[in-house]
Amino acid sequence: MLTLHYQPRPADASEARLGVVVGKKVLARAVDRNRCKRILRERFRCLRADLPAVDLVARLAVKPLRLDRKMLADDFVSLLEKLAAGQPKVNGR
Repeated sequence: MLTLHYQPRPADASEARLGVVVGKKVLARAVDRNRCKRILRERFRCLRADLPAVDLVARLAVKPLRLDRKMLADDFVSLLEKLAAGQPKVNGR
């Protein structure tokens, strides 16, 4: 459902940053796009201390049948855990 792109930050940077992209073609209603962004930002805020210093861009790649908060949050957390573990490939399912 999600795709996570990342790029290492310069050596003097100490923490990760996040950008979220949710297009109108994926979720037509602004309410749903904003809810998706809020969910991802909150999960990122909780896990930020465990992440390396990288710039992240999370993108909703597939239009969900129903916007499920738990599934979206779990998908994002699993991608962040892969990144924190040092696995080289951090793309969505």
